[in-house]
Amino acid sequence: MNDAGSDATANGDSSARAWALTYSGKVRDLYVRPDEQQLVLMVASDRVSAFDHVLEPGIPNKGALLTQLSKWWFAQLADVPNHLADAAGVDAPAELADRSMIVKRLEMYPVECVVRGYLSGSGWLEYQESQSVCGIALPAGLSDGDRLPEPIYTPAWKAPMGEHDENISFERTVELVGAEVATALRDASLDIFARASAIAETRGVILADTKFEFGADPETGALVLADEVLTSDSSRYWDAELYAAGGPGRLASFDKQIVRNWLSANWDKQGTPPELPAEIVEQTAARYRELIERLTA
Repeated sequence: MNDAGSDATANGDSSARAWALTYSGKVRDLYVRPDEQQLVLMVASDRVSAFDHVLEPGIPNKGALLTQLSKWWFAQLADVPNHLADAAGVDAPAELADRSMIVKRLEMYPVECVVRGYLSGSGWLEYQESQSVCGIALPAGLSDGDRLPEPIYTPAWKAPMGEHDENISFERTVELVGAEVATALRDASLDIFARASAIAETRGVILADTKFEFGADPETGALVLADEVLTSDSSRYWDAELYAAGGPGRLASFDKQIVRNWLSANWDKQGTPPELPAEIVEQTAARYRELIERLTA
């Protein structure tokens, strides 16, 4: 969001037609306009969060990079209905343009649609205890970073602000949104993941896992892909060549894992987290930039 204030005026607009801040999350802000109630300005900030804390300082140009990547993926998946609006005559404020998207207001589903193609992160931790991930039984003998026999769909309930999201079963998703929508969310997520994985592979990048969010078009009820999509903040990407070579660096991801690792080594997760050193900030920014260059070149 505009980190400098609560509203922003678009180029050539009067202040009466300004975008007004309606929501500010950990890393994203939403604006609306009095004259365009069905449009939302979604802005990716440079803020970075880890372990439920917003950290200082932010990652330079992060918001612009993630927005660029989302737009690129929407273009690759052009036949999938998405929330980008055809907003002729409505512009984002110039100071926010490179890190914002003008999107349609949707009726969002309270489900994070997580797809995992590889065993890693929290999935690996759970597998070691139960040989399953989110209740889905997996073969014995898998190791951290192993490719799964086929991608699995492991949805999560989107908790209210201030609470933790909760992994849920497909059956619980049916209870939340109904069988028809639950099935559509699962099938769309698995299909998009497969298509995106194939695209990433042609660029020497592995898409290990990701999360999608969907909403319903308020006029037609159609399923619409929303929010950020396949970015470094919503997905785990690995370098395919390093992965194939093995070794300790094979699971180095193109995201803020550098930040998490530094915090884990330098903070006990009590009180206010320490300020990030300049070298950690730059290393993280470089990983974001490298992924954009690898995928979009």
